[in-house]
Amino acid sequence: MSISKRSNTYHLRRRVPRRYRDVEPRDTVWISLHTDSETVAKSKADRAWGQMIEAWEARLAGDTNDAEARYAAAQELARVRGFRYLDIGRVSSLPVAELVERVEAVSAPAGAPDMAEATALLGTTQEPHITVTRALEHYWTLAREKTFGKSEDQLRRWRNPRIKAVRNFVAVVGDKAIDSITRDDMLDFRQMWLERIEGGEVTANSANKDLIHLGDILKTVNTMKRLGLDLPLGELSFKEGETRTRPLFSVEWIKTRLLAPGALDGLNAEARGLLLGMVNTGYRPSEGAALTADTIRLDTDVPHISIEPTGRQLKSQYARRVIPLTGVSLEAFRAFPEGFPRYRDSATLSATVNKYLRGKGLLETPDHSFYSLRHSFEDRMLAAGIDDRIRRDLFGHRLDRERYGKGVSLEHVAKLVAGFAL
Repeated sequence: MSISKRSNTYHLRRRVPRRYRDVEPRDTVWISLHTDSETVAKSKADRAWGQMIEAWEARLAGDTNDAEARYAAAQELARVRGFRYLDIGRVSSLPVAELVERVEAVSAPAGAPDMAEATALLGTTQEPHITVTRALEHYWTLAREKTFGKSEDQLRRWRNPRIKAVRNFVAVVGDKAIDSITRDDMLDFRQMWLERIEGGEVTANSANKDLIHLGDILKTVNTMKRLGLDLPLGELSFKEGETRTRPLFSVEWIKTRLLAPGALDGLNAEARGLLLGMVNTGYRPSEGAALTADTIRLDTDVPHISIEPTGRQLKSQYARRVIPLTGVSLEAFRAFPEGFPRYRDSATLSATVNKYLRGKGLLETPDHSFYSLRHSFEDRMLAAGIDDRIRRDLFGHRLDRERYGKGVSLEHVAKLVAGFAL
């Protein structure tokens, strides 16, 4: 690195790296350090060279047929040169002094203005049009904080409804640029859902989920890309009817049908273990499937399982909890002390269990499912007179008041659960 004084001002002189020859015609560049002090010049040299590299990288990024990449490169180049990117209309409206400052900041090697810098500082790069499907591609990156801690299966279940929402919108409206979406487009999309609701194909809840997911994608891209669009997304949701509650298995049904000798013999061993484990714990199927040797604790005074965010994201902060093992659930975990690897990273558990129960006539009604065991556990706690806080702690639900203290001991909870365990 060479620092030389030219006309009372120190400059940095360096050869242009081969990587940037396509965007920098000079073999050697002289970069003013804007000082007549050699000490100050030396302290500024590395920073000045770093800014030069950033500018060349921005030019390289802009040397593409991708309109979005060119626009992003122009924004970055303007930033490196000390300015905020503004489109030509806003640049032309700037006070004369600020406009002149931008013009004078455009470097002119060999007497010719650098066109990449001129485009970036004067705002002549055409703003790209992002289509709805392209917005979805951006969304995966822009909303990535929402995926932190999710398992592969959780990530799949998070992505699929958003993919479906975009696919449905494009089928009705087309793959329009998001800055061209009109209120009529959104109303046409809503009308499609209204007709399906009226035809009994879907519920209002399903339609609203599509509207919510599409709106989230568009709003996230609009905000994070700083597009400044006024998106026509208001007042589109449908009024939902009463929330359907999942039916629960009666104690008699569990005892005489599900736990009858040989009733579950045709179900594969791990699925059977998870079903029996759910009977006296009420865990969510995904929580049971995620358990490992570290979170199944049998060699203690009170055998228990610990629901933790290990390799997956919990449904909420309240889902992290410890549940004592009793009755058939304790026996199930003694058979699988290291967990259920077949279903740890698979989304097939509920479908497998439900198919088996349905085929064997083990569902109490057509509306029952594997998940009904969770609600049966909750109802049995209620019938046993278990305190509300203990019920919520075991079930992984939020307490509708402030929590004080650590709560009762695991030993005490185990005795309570053992009182109604099957």
